[in-house]
Amino acid sequence: MPPTPLTRAARVLVTGAALAALTALAGCGSQNHADEALGTKAALQPQQQKKEKQAAQGLPGMPPVLDPADVYAADRPNRLSPVVKDFPSRVYVPNTNSNTVSVIDPKTYKVIETIPVGAQPQHVVPSWDLKTLWVNNDRGNTLTPIDPRTGEAGKPVDVHDPYNLYFTPNGKYAIVMASLDRQLVFRDAHTMKTVKAVPVGCYGVNHADFSPDGRYFIVSCEFSGELLKVDTEKMKVIGQQKLPFHGSMPQDVKISPDGKRFYIADMMANGMWVLDGDTFAKPDFLPTGKGCHGLYISRDSREMYISNRGEGTISIFDFTKNKLTKKWHLPNGGSPDMGGVSADGKVLWLSGRYNSEVYAIDTRTGTQLARIKVGGGPHGLAVYPQPGRYSLGHTGIFR
Repeated sequence: MPPTPLTRAARVLVTGAALAALTALAGCGSQNHADEALGTKAALQPQQQKKEKQAAQGLPGMPPVLDPADVYAADRPNRLSPVVKDFPSRVYVPNTNSNTVSVIDPKTYKVIETIPVGAQPQHVVPSWDLKTLWVNNDRGNTLTPIDPRTGEAGKPVDVHDPYNLYFTPNGKYAIVMASLDRQLVFRDAHTMKTVKAVPVGCYGVNHADFSPDGRYFIVSCEFSGELLKVDTEKMKVIGQQKLPFHGSMPQDVKISPDGKRFYIADMMANGMWVLDGDTFAKPDFLPTGKGCHGLYISRDSREMYISNRGEGTISIFDFTKNKLTKKWHLPNGGSPDMGGVSADGKVLWLSGRYNSEVYAIDTRTGTQLARIKVGGGPHGLAVYPQPGRYSLGHTGIFR
C-alpha cells in the first residue's frame, strides 16, 4: 500500500484494458472447494491428530501446532499469553504523514497519548516474543520500540527501509520487507543485526504469511503485481509468479484456518486471489470490493474481515461456506485500511488511511461503534494485546 496518496498513486492508474480484464476475472472466483473448507471434515481420531501434529511441526524450533485443522487455534477470545495478560489494552496507530503514533484507549474510544517517532511510520508490529511493539519508520530508516506494558518508546534502532516486519515461526529471525531496496532482509530477532539480505526480482515487497509448518512463506509485491514463495530455513526465493491482472497491486496476505489456501488482497483488481501455496499454481480470483486491502480472521476462525479501502466497506468471507456472506458499509464512507481484532473478538479496528481517523466496528452486526480522529495518513495499526502464543509480525499475525 502506498505511503502517501500522492507519491505512489501515479504508478498504478487503472486503464480501460485493466477494467475489462477485471470484468473477465470477476466470473472466475473460487467457489468450488466447499468440501475442503474448515468445519466440513469429520473429527480426527486422537492417534491421527498426534501424527499430523508431529508432521506439521516442520521448521526446526517452531512451537508445535496446536490443531492441524486450525492454524489460529491459539487465538481464541481472551486467551492471552502469560507474557501479555497484564498489559493494558490499547490501539496503536502509526500516522504516516504526521510521524507519530496515536494511542487509543478502546474502552473510551479516546486518544490518550501521541508518541513522536521516525519519518513515515508504516506499521506497528508485535515482536515474536510478544514483549515489544516495533514501529516501522520506513523513510526514517529506523525501528522505534514501544514497551506495551508502560506505553513508553525506547531508543530507535537503525534498520534500512523497514516498510513492514515479520518474524520466522521459530522466533530466530526478523524479516524486514525492504520495499524500495527490493530485498527481504533476515535479521536477528532481538538485536536486529543483518544475517542475510535476499535480493528479489519484483518491486514493492510488502506483506506475507507462513505455511502451517513454517517452512515457507508467501510474499506480495505491490508495484509489479507479483507473488514470491520463500524457503524460510534456506532464506531463499523458490518461486515467483505474475498475477493475471493488468495493473495488479497485491496487499495483505492471510492463510486459511485449515492451511490449504492463501488469500491475497488486491487493491487494483478489487478482490482476493486464492492461492494453493504448496503447488504455487495460478490462483483463482474472488471479487470483494473496490480497493481490497486488509485481511483479518475472526476469533472463532469461521470468518475473515476484508477491508475495501476504495469504497468504505468491509466484506465478510465465511470459511465454512467458502464464500462471501455479508458486506458492511461505514456510515458516510471512509477508507478502511489495516488493523486488527480486539482480544475478545467483538470489535474490528481499522485505520482510515485517507481520512485521518480510526474505525471501531462491531463484529456481530457490522455497526460502527466509533470514528476517532488521529494524525495524518493512519496506516498499519496494532490492537494489543491479542491472544496467541507468538507473533509472526505485521499488525499482529498470531499462532
